[in-house]
Amino acid sequence: MTAPLPAAVLWDMDGTLVDTEPYWMAAERPLVESYGGTWSHEQALGLVGLGLEDAARILQDAGVRLPVAEIVELLTERVMTSLREQGVPFRPGARELLAQLRAAGVKTAIVTMSMRRMARTVVDLIDFDAFDLIIAGDDVARPKPFPDPYLQACAALGVAPADTVAIEDSPNGLRSAVAAGTVALGVPHMVSLTGSGAAGLWPTLSGRSAADIAEFHAGHTRHPREDPAQ
Repeated sequence: MTAPLPAAVLWDMDGTLVDTEPYWMAAERPLVESYGGTWSHEQALGLVGLGLEDAARILQDAGVRLPVAEIVELLTERVMTSLREQGVPFRPGARELLAQLRAAGVKTAIVTMSMRRMARTVVDLIDFDAFDLIIAGDDVARPKPFPDPYLQACAALGVAPADTVAIEDSPNGLRSAVAAGTVALGVPHMVSLTGSGAAGLWPTLSGRSAADIAEFHAGHTRHPREDPAQ
Protein backbone atom coordinates (compact mmCIF):
# COMPACT_ATOMS: atom_id res chain seq x y z
CA MET A 1 0.00 0.00 0.00
CA THR A 2 1.32 3.42 -0.93
CA ALA A 3 1.95 5.70 2.04
CA PRO A 4 0.12 9.05 2.02
CA LEU A 5 2.16 12.17 1.46
CA PRO A 6 2.76 14.51 4.40
CA ALA A 7 0.67 17.67 4.62
CA ALA A 8 3.76 19.79 4.03
CA VAL A 9 7.51 19.56 3.53
CA LEU A 10 9.54 22.29 5.22
CA TRP A 11 12.94 23.04 3.71
CA ASP A 12 15.95 24.64 5.28
CA MET A 13 17.63 26.73 2.61
CA ASP A 14 21.40 27.20 3.01
CA GLY A 15 23.16 23.85 2.70
CA THR A 16 19.93 21.86 2.28
CA LEU A 17 18.06 23.27 -0.69
CA VAL A 18 20.95 25.27 -2.12
CA ASP A 19 24.70 25.01 -1.60
CA THR A 20 25.25 28.59 -0.50
CA GLU A 21 27.50 27.78 2.46
CA PRO A 22 30.63 28.37 0.32
CA TYR A 23 29.23 31.81 -0.56
CA TRP A 24 28.84 32.65 3.14
CA MET A 25 32.33 31.40 3.92
CA ALA A 26 33.76 33.39 1.03
CA ALA A 27 32.13 36.51 2.48
CA GLU A 28 33.23 35.89 6.08
CA ARG A 29 36.97 35.46 5.62
CA PRO A 30 37.76 38.77 3.89
CA LEU A 31 35.51 40.61 6.35
CA VAL A 32 37.44 39.26 9.35
CA GLU A 33 40.79 39.78 7.63
CA SER A 34 39.91 43.39 6.79
CA TYR A 35 39.97 44.04 10.54
CA GLY A 36 43.28 42.26 11.04
CA GLY A 37 41.82 38.98 12.26
CA THR A 38 42.11 35.42 11.03
CA TRP A 39 39.25 33.12 10.08
CA SER A 40 39.69 29.37 9.64
CA HIS A 41 37.55 26.83 7.83
CA GLU A 42 36.77 25.25 11.19
CA GLN A 43 35.48 28.58 12.53
CA ALA A 44 33.35 28.99 9.43
CA LEU A 45 31.85 25.53 9.96
CA GLY A 46 30.89 26.63 13.46
CA LEU A 47 28.50 29.18 11.97
CA VAL A 48 26.57 26.64 9.88
CA GLY A 49 22.93 26.64 10.97
CA LEU A 50 23.23 29.60 13.32
CA GLY A 51 20.97 32.62 13.21
CA LEU A 52 22.68 35.51 11.46
CA GLU A 53 22.76 37.71 14.55
CA ASP A 54 24.44 34.95 16.56
CA ALA A 55 26.93 34.45 13.72
CA ALA A 56 27.60 38.20 13.62
CA ARG A 57 28.44 38.22 17.34
CA ILE A 58 30.97 35.45 16.76
CA LEU A 59 32.49 37.51 13.95
CA GLN A 60 32.69 40.46 16.34
CA ASP A 61 34.61 38.22 18.75
CA ALA A 62 36.96 37.45 15.85
CA GLY A 63 37.71 41.17 15.50
CA VAL A 64 35.06 42.64 13.19
CA ARG A 65 34.41 46.10 14.62
CA LEU A 66 30.93 46.64 13.23
CA PRO A 67 27.47 46.50 14.82
CA VAL A 68 25.64 43.19 14.48
CA ALA A 69 23.07 44.64 12.07
CA GLU A 70 25.80 45.96 9.76
CA ILE A 71 27.59 42.60 9.70
CA VAL A 72 24.35 40.82 8.80
CA GLU A 73 23.63 43.39 6.08
CA LEU A 74 27.12 43.19 4.61
CA LEU A 75 27.27 39.39 4.49
CA THR A 76 23.74 39.13 3.08
CA GLU A 77 24.54 41.57 0.28
CA ARG A 78 27.70 39.69 -0.66
CA VAL A 79 25.92 36.33 -0.77
CA MET A 80 23.02 37.78 -2.78
CA THR A 81 25.52 39.16 -5.27
CA SER A 82 27.08 35.70 -5.63
CA LEU A 83 23.62 34.21 -6.22
CA ARG A 84 22.79 36.73 -8.92
CA GLU A 85 26.14 36.28 -10.65
CA GLN A 86 26.48 32.50 -10.31
CA GLY A 87 22.86 31.32 -10.13
CA VAL A 88 21.12 29.02 -7.67
CA PRO A 89 23.45 26.13 -6.72
CA PHE A 90 20.90 23.45 -5.88
CA ARG A 91 22.02 20.59 -3.66
CA PRO A 92 21.98 17.24 -5.52
CA GLY A 93 18.43 16.02 -5.99
CA ALA A 94 16.83 18.98 -4.21
CA ARG A 95 15.27 20.66 -7.25
CA GLU A 96 13.92 17.38 -8.58
CA LEU A 97 12.39 16.36 -5.25
CA LEU A 98 10.89 19.81 -4.72
CA ALA A 99 9.34 19.75 -8.19
CA GLN A 100 7.82 16.31 -7.54
CA LEU A 101 6.32 17.44 -4.23
CA ARG A 102 4.81 20.51 -5.88
CA ALA A 103 3.36 18.41 -8.71
CA ALA A 104 1.79 16.13 -6.09
CA GLY A 105 0.12 19.10 -4.39
CA VAL A 106 2.21 19.02 -1.19
CA LYS A 107 2.55 22.35 0.59
CA THR A 108 6.14 23.54 0.80
CA ALA A 109 7.92 26.23 2.80
CA ILE A 110 11.42 27.57 3.21
CA VAL A 111 12.39 27.84 6.88
CA THR A 112 15.73 29.65 6.95
CA MET A 113 17.76 31.84 9.25
CA SER A 114 18.88 33.95 6.29
CA MET A 115 17.18 37.29 5.76
CA ARG A 116 13.82 37.28 3.96
CA ARG A 117 15.15 39.29 1.03
CA MET A 118 17.88 36.73 0.48
CA ALA A 119 15.39 33.86 0.60
CA ARG A 120 13.20 35.81 -1.80
CA THR A 121 16.17 36.14 -4.17
CA VAL A 122 16.66 32.37 -4.16
CA VAL A 123 12.95 31.67 -4.70
CA ASP A 124 12.72 34.22 -7.53
CA LEU A 125 15.63 32.51 -9.31
CA ILE A 126 13.88 29.12 -9.29
CA ASP A 127 12.18 28.46 -12.62
CA PHE A 128 8.88 27.12 -11.22
CA ASP A 129 6.41 28.00 -8.47
CA ALA A 130 8.36 26.29 -5.70
CA PHE A 131 7.08 27.49 -2.32
CA ASP A 132 3.87 28.48 -0.57
CA LEU A 133 5.67 30.26 2.24
CA ILE A 134 8.97 31.73 3.41
CA ILE A 135 9.85 31.95 7.09
CA ALA A 136 13.14 33.82 7.40
CA GLY A 137 15.47 34.87 10.17
CA ASP A 138 13.96 38.34 10.37
CA ASP A 139 10.44 36.88 10.71
CA VAL A 140 10.96 35.14 14.05
CA ALA A 141 11.69 36.29 17.59
CA ARG A 142 13.90 33.31 18.38
CA PRO A 143 16.09 31.59 15.75
CA LYS A 144 16.99 27.94 15.31
CA PRO A 145 17.63 25.85 17.45
CA PHE A 146 14.45 27.18 19.10
CA PRO A 147 11.28 25.62 17.65
CA ASP A 148 9.76 29.00 16.72
CA PRO A 149 10.62 29.04 12.99
CA TYR A 150 9.05 25.64 12.31
CA LEU A 151 6.06 26.29 14.56
CA GLN A 152 5.46 29.57 12.74
CA ALA A 153 5.67 27.84 9.36
CA CYS A 154 3.20 25.14 10.39
CA ALA A 155 0.77 27.70 11.79
CA ALA A 156 0.92 29.78 8.61
CA LEU A 157 0.35 26.71 6.43
CA GLY A 158 -2.46 25.44 8.66
CA VAL A 159 -0.83 22.05 9.29
CA ALA A 160 0.14 20.15 12.43
CA PRO A 161 3.92 19.77 12.89
CA ALA A 162 3.56 15.98 13.17
CA ASP A 163 2.02 15.97 9.68
CA THR A 164 5.12 17.52 8.14
CA VAL A 165 8.64 16.52 7.16
CA ALA A 166 11.40 19.06 7.82
CA ILE A 167 14.63 18.68 5.83
CA GLU A 168 17.81 20.07 7.41
CA ASP A 169 21.59 19.88 7.04
CA SER A 170 22.70 21.29 10.41
CA PRO A 171 22.44 20.18 14.05
CA ASN A 172 20.85 23.51 15.05
CA GLY A 173 18.27 23.20 12.31
CA LEU A 174 17.42 19.64 13.27
CA ARG A 175 17.09 20.58 16.93
CA SER A 176 14.63 23.28 15.91
CA ALA A 177 12.62 20.90 13.74
CA VAL A 178 12.56 18.17 16.38
CA ALA A 179 11.57 20.60 19.15
CA ALA A 180 8.69 21.82 16.98
CA GLY A 181 7.38 18.26 16.60
CA THR A 182 8.03 17.77 12.89
CA VAL A 183 9.38 14.55 11.42
CA ALA A 184 12.95 15.69 10.95
CA LEU A 185 15.09 14.40 8.09
CA GLY A 186 18.81 15.13 8.14
CA VAL A 187 20.83 15.39 4.92
CA PRO A 188 24.45 15.98 6.00
CA HIS A 189 26.53 18.45 4.05
CA MET A 190 29.41 20.21 5.81
CA VAL A 191 28.93 19.12 9.42
CA SER A 192 28.08 15.86 11.16
CA LEU A 193 24.48 15.28 12.21
CA THR A 194 25.25 12.45 14.62
CA GLY A 195 23.25 12.87 17.81
CA SER A 196 21.11 15.67 16.39
CA GLY A 197 17.82 13.88 17.08
CA ALA A 198 16.73 13.41 13.47
CA ALA A 199 14.13 10.75 12.73
CA GLY A 200 16.61 9.56 10.12
CA LEU A 201 19.47 10.58 7.86
CA TRP A 202 19.77 10.34 4.10
CA PRO A 203 23.26 10.76 2.65
CA THR A 204 21.80 12.75 -0.26
CA LEU A 205 18.50 13.77 -1.85
CA SER A 206 19.77 12.58 -5.21
CA GLY A 207 17.45 9.90 -6.55
CA ARG A 208 14.87 10.47 -3.83
CA SER A 209 11.22 10.92 -4.75
CA ALA A 210 7.98 12.19 -3.26
CA ALA A 211 7.13 8.55 -2.56
CA ASP A 212 10.31 8.22 -0.49
CA ILE A 213 9.26 11.26 1.56
CA ALA A 214 5.83 9.69 2.07
CA GLU A 215 7.38 6.42 3.27
CA PHE A 216 9.78 8.28 5.54
CA HIS A 217 6.96 10.25 7.13
CA ALA A 218 4.67 7.24 7.48
CA GLY A 219 7.42 5.13 9.01
CA HIS A 220 8.73 7.53 11.61
CA THR A 221 6.44 6.29 14.37
CA ARG A 222 7.57 2.73 13.76
CA HIS A 223 11.26 3.56 14.10
CA PRO A 224 12.81 5.41 17.02
CA ARG A 225 14.79 8.51 16.17
CA GLU A 226 18.15 7.37 14.97
CA ASP A 227 21.14 8.41 12.95
CA PRO A 228 21.71 5.54 10.46
CA ALA A 229 20.67 6.28 6.90
CA GLN A 230 17.24 4.93 6.01
